[in-house]
Amino acid sequence: MKKFIFLAVLAIVTALGASAEKGDIAAGAQFAYASKNSMAGLGLQLQVEPVNRFRIAPEFMYFFKNDGLSAINANVNLHYVIPTSTTFAIYPMLGFTYANYKWDVGFGDTSVGRCGANVGVGAEYRIQDRLSFFSEERFQIIEDFNQSVTVLGLKYTF
Repeated sequence: MKKFIFLAVLAIVTALGASAEKGDIAAGAQFAYASKNSMAGLGLQLQVEPVNRFRIAPEFMYFFKNDGLSAINANVNLHYVIPTSTTFAIYPMLGFTYANYKWDVGFGDTSVGRCGANVGVGAEYRIQDRLSFFSEERFQIIEDFNQSVTVLGLKYTF
């Protein structure tokens, strides 16, 4: 069921991306920090703006092992972009997350996957015409794994 949901979301995002006009798609790399287990990670984010001011932002993050625990995190968030100037914007965000945590327990690995929700806020600053810095702070509501995630990234708008 989880694979079906993930594939359905991926198909929707792909269809929206195919219909988007120039300037409506951005891709970025990001550094992330998850508070629950003090894990640092790296990720990729795609942003598609099918309607003015609304963006769909699927992303994938990998959190490096800390005390025998590593994680992957797949998210699909909705941003409502509020420009405050020609170079700066803020955006509240709401979305879905799937997290998979993997423990190295000495005699093998064990893992657990959970679905949840994201709620947070982001900001972006345009450095150049197509290059922007962004920062996000979100709270992930996941059974047994509620946490705050801080994201810093750089994106390129096509």
